[in-house]
Amino acid sequence: QVQLVESGGGSVQAGGSLRLSCAGSGRTFIGSVMAWFRQAPGKEREFVVGISWSGGRTSYADSVKGRFTISRDNAKNTVSLRMNSLKPEDTAVYYCAAQKELAISTRPLDYDYWGRGTQVTVSS
Repeated sequence: QVQLVESGGGSVQAGGSLRLSCAGSGRTFIGSVMAWFRQAPGKEREFVVGISWSGGRTSYADSVKGRFTISRDNAKNTVSLRMNSLKPEDTAVYYCAAQKELAISTRPLDYDYWGRGTQVTVSS
């Protein structure tokens, strides 16, 4: 069964840090671009960051550049998101997604598999 499972969400104060992890099954992970999206209440799901299968290419949303770092460990079928200098506007449900393409897409509809999400809340 194809599965992506996120963990690591929580509540922090502005300026704090969190690390999210996503564990995928082999079928989901092999050859896939992996990405993190987020969705705040009343807003559309938005692209945060993506990473290629090799890890050699990454793409970040302007709003998180310099604060968030994505990495992946293909041997363990995991992708992680380190989030530093968190802001209240980072508050959202964060989703892990997998895409069986070479290019890192920023569009949710291009992704084939999704996790259920993990809540991140940043208080001021």
